[in-house]
Amino acid sequence: MTILSSIRMPSLTINTPRIKIPFYSSNPIQIPSPLFTKSHHHKPLTLPPNSVSETPVSSPVGPVDEEDDDPTAELSYLDPETDPESITEWELDFCSRPILDIRGKKIWELVACDSSLSLQYTKYFPNNVINSVTLKDAILSICDELDVPIPDKIRFFRSQMQTIITRACNELGTKPVPSKRCLSLLLWLEERYETVYKRHPGFQKGSKPLLALDNPFPMELPDTLYGEKWAFVQLPFSDVKKELATLEKSFAFGATLDLDLLGIEIDDDTLIPGLAVASSRARPLAAWMNGLEVCSVEADLARANLVLSVGISTCYVYASYKKSPVTTSEAEAWEAAKKISGGLHFLAIQDSLDSDDCVGFWLLLDLPPSPV
Repeated sequence: MTILSSIRMPSLTINTPRIKIPFYSSNPIQIPSPLFTKSHHHKPLTLPPNSVSETPVSSPVGPVDEEDDDPTAELSYLDPETDPESITEWELDFCSRPILDIRGKKIWELVACDSSLSLQYTKYFPNNVINSVTLKDAILSICDELDVPIPDKIRFFRSQMQTIITRACNELGTKPVPSKRCLSLLLWLEERYETVYKRHPGFQKGSKPLLALDNPFPMELPDTLYGEKWAFVQLPFSDVKKELATLEKSFAFGATLDLDLLGIEIDDDTLIPGLAVASSRARPLAAWMNGLEVCSVEADLARANLVLSVGISTCYVYASYKKSPVTTSEAEAWEAAKKISGGLHFLAIQDSLDSDDCVGFWLLLDLPPSPV
């Protein structure tokens, strides 16, 4: 399917000496709200009704009355319908929480899951045992307790913990993957903040995260990531799903999201904004992009450029455009379209903007920063 066949927004001219090919432009078309028939919403994550842990500190966590749910309990759960051998990639956070222990020190917590939340594990730690050995031993304990293999990959989104997590992973033969694409983990933490941490007897209202997330300044784009043309585009959600199905069948480069798990409901005719990038070296470009854990694309209206966020703390100036009332209006409309679709957007790489196929397709989602 040709991405440009569904364009409702004009493209902008790339303003960079490396890319000299002018690209398609047309009169600006604003996106009216009625084109979006239904905004997305996040359902509460459904946690498992019971724990498989037999340790005395664990207790059932799930969709039960909050008054009967112990916020000091720890969780150790594996979906009994899931093959343990299939859980090879984890998402993990190891950080302090806005909770004080009896010494008046912030409690730390390990939270681990897989992208489908078939595996869920939490454990509290005092602040004086935080190191890679503690984390390595905890990961081994999860594997032993739940009878799952040591994961092939562990994704994490906090750059300040990179050294500890990387050391622990290296000792286990696990690949550490710094990435903000820990969406299941981030939404679970958001839920735990409301349903667990706020109800903990040691909760400190107004406490700021000890390890705040980075807000990096965009860097110059590496030569390997340059395209030749780009355009603001949008597709009905039904066509986005077709592209993702094609991606899975053809083993093309890219990444998808489990929208059902994330609780995102979008009508098929809702228009999803995206960025189409064309290059004569589309396949190598997509291959390079595929190893970057692409997180999001954002239009920086003040600087008249597009910012590509990858990993956990890396941003690139992906492309620039000549600032004018028209181009500013187009960029504003694209960002507004992202908000209407709940932050959902995509990046498509093609041989040309008129191509029938995508060489790479990434479904992306803007999320607010973790509250902890």
